[in-house]
Amino acid sequence: MRKNAMLALVLLLLSVTLTGCGSSAVNSQNKNEEAEIGQNLITVGFSQLGAESDWRSTNTESMLEALSQENGYNLIYKNGQQKQSNQITAIRMFIQQEVDYIVLAPAMETGWDSVLYEAKEAGIPVIIVDRRVDVVDKNLYSCWVGSDFELEGKKVTAWLKAFTEKKGISPEDVHIVNIQGTIGSTAQIGRSRGLANAARENGWDILDEVSGDFTETRGREVMASFLRKYDNVNVVYCENDNEAIGAIEAIENAGRKVGTNITGGEIMVVSFDGVNQEAINYAKEGKIACIAECNPHHGPRVASLIEALNSGKTPDKFNYVSEKLYSSFDDVEYVTVDGISYLIDEVE
Repeated sequence: MRKNAMLALVLLLLSVTLTGCGSSAVNSQNKNEEAEIGQNLITVGFSQLGAESDWRSTNTESMLEALSQENGYNLIYKNGQQKQSNQITAIRMFIQQEVDYIVLAPAMETGWDSVLYEAKEAGIPVIIVDRRVDVVDKNLYSCWVGSDFELEGKKVTAWLKAFTEKKGISPEDVHIVNIQGTIGSTAQIGRSRGLANAARENGWDILDEVSGDFTETRGREVMASFLRKYDNVNVVYCENDNEAIGAIEAIENAGRKVGTNITGGEIMVVSFDGVNQEAINYAKEGKIACIAECNPHHGPRVASLIEALNSGKTPDKFNYVSEKLYSSFDDVEYVTVDGISYLIDEVE
């Protein structure tokens, strides 16, 4: 009996030892496989300017999804919190980490020459997303992907012209205030330019322009100020949906009505983006008369540009995303801008 007990103990110890060795071998194999996978991933440093709007949040989600480990990427994401200085710090950190690519969604157009030169010296290609950068040497970045913001402005103003003509509203009866985006951003520059040119060409009256920083809070504040200052405002040109939501709240709080009867006391609101669900609901109700889509889904396009660069190809310098124009009113079926016709899509 004693011999049998000793034999059983020896067999048990041997079993434990072998199991332990087997587990160690498996763990070692798993670690090796993980290391191999990590070596095959493309490391990308992404500097997002912030999270100031629903459009920006959707844009970030698109980037995180497209540049995931499942898709072959090791993404290092940094939120700049609307400060260019934070973004410059992030880019320098990416350079120190020796990432394979840098993706930058810039807070503003200027002030990037030095840090982008540092990235170029380090041999790291840079892809600019959404807003553009104004640099002396265009070779400091490989390519750009985003929207044609001035074209967006041209579409909205072409719709406004067609709508007012359809309703028999004279140009001199159109009194516009512009709640601008963040001053100096490409979106603000393009959309403001689109309005300024259209107002000059059509004889519209632009009463005032103030930045709403692309936020609902500032949009509400700016609109409330406009209403105290001007008693003849009948069109509000909001440079994104969040500003439009704030503006509508301010209009209604002041006892005014949002609508398209601009010669009968109502105030018409037009906007950009088409991402925020509340803004889409307002468009369905007719509180936002027209929305120019600003496509936030840049992630897949950025991934394809990285793949092209990684395979030694030279992609186009500027890559535009496709965008639509929406309205809940069927008075205007299409608009023509620079010889190209764009159908008006119904808000869904």
